Amino acid sequence: MNHPLSHYLEQMPLVAILRGITPAESLNVVACLFAAGIRIVEVPLNSPDPLNSIKLIAENFGAQMLIGAGTVLDTEQVKGVAGAGGRLIVSPNTNVSVIKAASALDTICVPGAATPSEIFTALDAGASGVKAFPAEMLTAQIIKSWRAVLPKDLSILPVGGISTDNMRDYWEVGANGFGIGGALYQPGKSITDISASAKEFVMAMNQLRPNT
Repeated sequence: MNHPLSHYLEQMPLVAILRGITPAESLNVVACLFAAGIRIVEVPLNSPDPLNSIKLIAENFGAQMLIGAGTVLDTEQVKGVAGAGGRLIVSPNTNVSVIKAASALDTICVPGAATPSEIFTALDAGASGVKAFPAEMLTAQIIKSWRAVLPKDLSILPVGGISTDNMRDYWEVGANGFGIGGALYQPGKSITDISASAKEFVMAMNQLRPNT
């Protein structure tokens, strides 16, 4: 069954961004993320052999997790990701053709946006949520001001420089989740250390939503 983005965010509002991961290590890494409680995984397309990693992860975890790609820049890439079994399309930018292609293939599309104009353009094209990117330049105050004009049910996911130290600021002004990249996974990082980082983020997230 194809669940919406909200289904996975309700379980754990963290997206693991595995930039640089290889197919050979992908299953071990995702297994440790799943064990820690993470339910959304993104393999950026500028990783080595990304579609093979996505295929492997989707075949093994697709029934329990939302698996897909990041750094999706054109419609051919959207088709490739969907063909590999990916159901999540994440972009660094607001590209209407990418969003429409993702929507046509019944995938969940989360484009990057840094202004209200980009967000409304993304929504008009059929985006499932938006990636507030780069979060280093989008303060919690900016997200709060967005919330005053955006649809209440729109999922906003800050990405870029997110750590356990700054998540609370964004969460309290209406962020719905976070994309976690280098603070969680980097090529060469041991499974033990990845697991420890994942547990740390999950614990910090659970402290922000104690009623779950």
